[in-house]
Amino acid sequence: MQQAQRMQENMKRAQEELANVEVQGQAGGGMVKVNLTGKMECRGVRIDPSVLADAEMLEDLVTAAFNDAVNKANAEAEKRMSAATAGMPIPPGMKIPGLF
Repeated sequence: MQQAQRMQENMKRAQEELANVEVQGQAGGGMVKVNLTGKMECRGVRIDPSVLADAEMLEDLVTAAFNDAVNKANAEAEKRMSAATAGMPIPPGMKIPGLF
C-alpha cells in the first residue's frame, strides 16, 4: 500500500514537471521549429522567411515539425512516468490516464 501511495506521489510530481518541460520539433533542416510543453501546449513557432513563398511546402514543414515535437514530448513523458513508476508492476502498453 505504501509503495502504491509513493508511486502516486511520484506520478503527480512527474506530471507537474512535465508542464514545465519544453521540447522543440524541427523540419526542413531547422527552417521550421515548433516548441511544445510536455502537456502538448504550443509555446511558439519559428519559420525561416525563405519558405514563406511556397505555401504547400510550408504547410508540410509545419506539420512535420509539430509531429516531431509531439513525439519528443511523448518520449519525455514516458521517460518521466517510467521513473515515477519504477519498481511497480505496470502491464505493458498500459497508458497513464491524462498523459498520452
